Amino acid sequence: MAAVLFDFSGTLFRIESTESWLRAVLADAELSLPDAEFHLTAQALDRVGALPGGTHPVERIPDELAHVWEIRDKSAELHRAAYTGVARQVPLPDPALYDLLYDRHMTPTAWLPYPDAIDVLRTLRERGIRVGVVSNIGWDLRPVFREHGLDPYVDTYVLSYEHGIQKPDARLFATACAALDVDPRDTLMVGDDRRADGGAAALGCSVHFVDHLPVAERPDGLRAVLDLVG
Repeated sequence: MAAVLFDFSGTLFRIESTESWLRAVLADAELSLPDAEFHLTAQALDRVGALPGGTHPVERIPDELAHVWEIRDKSAELHRAAYTGVARQVPLPDPALYDLLYDRHMTPTAWLPYPDAIDVLRTLRERGIRVGVVSNIGWDLRPVFREHGLDPYVDTYVLSYEHGIQKPDARLFATACAALDVDPRDTLMVGDDRRADGGAAALGCSVHFVDHLPVAERPDGLRAVLDLVG
């Protein structure tokens, strides 16, 4: 393999828990909820899929949001509209909290790298294998990589909202391969979403999947990549 492409959320990084997310925003806004109400609110936000990078919606997406939800990763505006829209199904003590919650998830402190992420990226760099990040996302994730020390090992970022294309569209993977100057047939795509990340196979890339688990539950899920690239 000449290059490895990685997904972001659920692959190299994992977002904080819904409880941590909600608690941080309430604290910053100098608001609070009784314990029982706090836990019920966090569970409700989970069910509607309000936390980007968190759990997928369990409840049906409202009809008025369905189209935006499907194409949410094609622009920053669509991404914000989709996630604040589903969040508004859950009552909160201040209407401003919906946008504040969205803003919180874009901060580096809301994300943690998987324990083996930096070692795997560093080893790939030492082996001369180029690295790209290909993400369905509506905001610039580069500060997250810089804050956590992974940016020096990434050669290119291809973000859906910057191109108006979202995975599994093979054009997004083709853009990454072109930026790295590698043949897709010599490229491995690593991700947690079989539909979205599996789209790289249409281009000729090999594909490897990891489990979208909390950071503490997946200490070495990326190390198999080192064996796959040889």
